[in-house]
Amino acid sequence: MKMKWAILSAGTASALLVAAALSFTNSTTAIAQGAPQRQGPPPAKVSVATAITTAMAPTVEMPGTVISPADSRVAAAISGTVTWIADVGTAVEAGDVIARIDDRDWTLELADREAEIARLEARQGFMTRDLARFEELASSGNSPAQRLDQARMDLATTKAELDRARVALSRTRVNLTRAEVRAPFPGRVVERLAAQGEFASPGRELVRLVDTYHLEVRAQIPVALASALDVGAEVTVTDKDGGVAAPVRTIVPVGNEVSRTVELRVTAPEGRWVVGTPVRVSIPTASVREVVAVPRDALVLRPGAVFIYAVADDNTARRIDVTTGTARGDLIEVVGDVQAGEKIIIRGGERLRPGQTVELTGAVGSTIAAAGR
Repeated sequence: MKMKWAILSAGTASALLVAAALSFTNSTTAIAQGAPQRQGPPPAKVSVATAITTAMAPTVEMPGTVISPADSRVAAAISGTVTWIADVGTAVEAGDVIARIDDRDWTLELADREAEIARLEARQGFMTRDLARFEELASSGNSPAQRLDQARMDLATTKAELDRARVALSRTRVNLTRAEVRAPFPGRVVERLAAQGEFASPGRELVRLVDTYHLEVRAQIPVALASALDVGAEVTVTDKDGGVAAPVRTIVPVGNEVSRTVELRVTAPEGRWVVGTPVRVSIPTASVREVVAVPRDALVLRPGAVFIYAVADDNTARRIDVTTGTARGDLIEVVGDVQAGEKIIIRGGERLRPGQTVELTGAVGSTIAAAGR
């Protein structure tokens, strides 16, 4: 029995040795025949953009605030009880009614003015005919000259009274139209300063109206930097969502003797911000120069190092140590061994290793074009 188990064990060992030898032979044959071998990590999927040469100037960021150039407390122009007032948040166009004042007193005054004009017109007609009679009598010597002069004076006086009455009528009509308080510009009602039933007198504030369509950015900039800007020049205005180019509307040429700053007004793009939004305005501090720029997303930040990855001709990642410079919007100047026209990795570079094979998934140049706008 022991002899039988020994023979079986020897046979099993021999079979295992033969199988191992066959496996080694097959592997050697596959390598010799050029079978593909998997070496290193798989290609990393990345998006790229093209480094460009562009004109930039060094800038400094100054805090700013989005404001409305038209922010008015619309007041009553006549006396009367407030009968209606627009709700807070109501959007209006120029000329829309935002409040109403009881106009019954002005309607009665209008009727009174019209009646006065009718009386004076009748009197004027009578005085005209009366003067004609006295002129006829005076021509025949049957009326004294003094009576003729009196008739002429009475007619002139009546005409003057009629002119004054017509002016008063026009004024009453104007006041009657003012019973409907209208928006002087488009915007939104942001505050009700009076309530229905309250009595309004001329100058009483009724509604705060703010133009929310045509906004500006207001910033205080150093007097020394004001000379670097011209009306119409574009500056970059940045908020939490990124930057946008906007034209300078005006620079108020009066400096503050304490802060040594002047006020800058920049036209804000329509629909991007609301009044009161905090922003930062990039002000150029020197003349424009040509630089090599890449999107900010291309930068890989590590302790003590800033670098980018370029795609080499063999589709491998090439690490380039850089220093950064001037920025504009999503573009930033880079100084290092990088040339305009190189493919720069902007997505997927955080875990890359130098020399690693990459696979392009983004359109070359598309991101850089968007960043430069």
